[in-house]
Amino acid sequence: MKQSMTYRENNLLPGSVSRRSFLGMAAAAPLVFSAPVKTRVPVGIELYSVRDELTKDLTGTVRAVAKMGYEVVEFYSPYYEWTTAYAGEVRKLLDDLGIRCLSTHNGANALSPEGIDKAIELNRILGSKTIVMAGAGRVIGLDGWKGVADRLTQASEKLKPLGMRAGFHNHKSEFVPLEGKRPMEVLAANTPKDVTLQLDVGTCVEAGFDPVAWIKANPGRIRSIHCKDWGAGEGKGYKVLLGEGDAPWKKIFEAAEKSGGVEFYLIEQEGSRFSAVETAERCLATYKKMRA
Repeated sequence: MKQSMTYRENNLLPGSVSRRSFLGMAAAAPLVFSAPVKTRVPVGIELYSVRDELTKDLTGTVRAVAKMGYEVVEFYSPYYEWTTAYAGEVRKLLDDLGIRCLSTHNGANALSPEGIDKAIELNRILGSKTIVMAGAGRVIGLDGWKGVADRLTQASEKLKPLGMRAGFHNHKSEFVPLEGKRPMEVLAANTPKDVTLQLDVGTCVEAGFDPVAWIKANPGRIRSIHCKDWGAGEGKGYKVLLGEGDAPWKKIFEAAEKSGGVEFYLIEQEGSRFSAVETAERCLATYKKMRA
């Protein structure tokens, strides 16, 4: 009886904590559970980086980049000529290796009214949710770019009910002012927010535009980033490895993850002083050091 009174007086049950301790922990709990959880963004490779190897041996090349530690791959325009059966074989390869294809890199035809159905079919087989226009073809003036925005909008309207998105990948020319305005600004202003603005960092930097400012100006729309560096000076340009150029990577990653809405990164390289495969491996190692 005395033992029972002791439990009752202290508001305890056997094996529990005191009421005072419980209230103290309850007060502290919000501080523990409300702390933001930092989610690591997956890193992948734009397979154009190893294009020669991919053309000769797709299976071996995809296996090689998976072994390096890449988690995502982005296939570029030649994939559009695949049969559905071959796309199925590639998807099985990705599944077996535990890597994903989250987007594809396309010519304008893949998002045209005539070509989008084929792109949808192939992308769904691969598991890709975003069909990115990586070249708009010949565009004349800002009115021409408004026409590109219309095509992206139409594609977006068809893709959205399927749980998919349209996207646009910039090159240098889209960040160079035209008639007093940058084409990328026209695209951003005249497309719905579900159209992804895939940022190619190197070409943005080469154009003299601030990639961090661009990310902040378009919150939630920079869902994927091509981590390609560029450096001013003789022998540099796009030949520099990731981290050797002029891009402010720390600020880019911070802005992308704080407001840009980035879902995955894609390392891209147009060439370097090393072989394509070694370049891909070195850039991934540098990326991991940057994010450590």
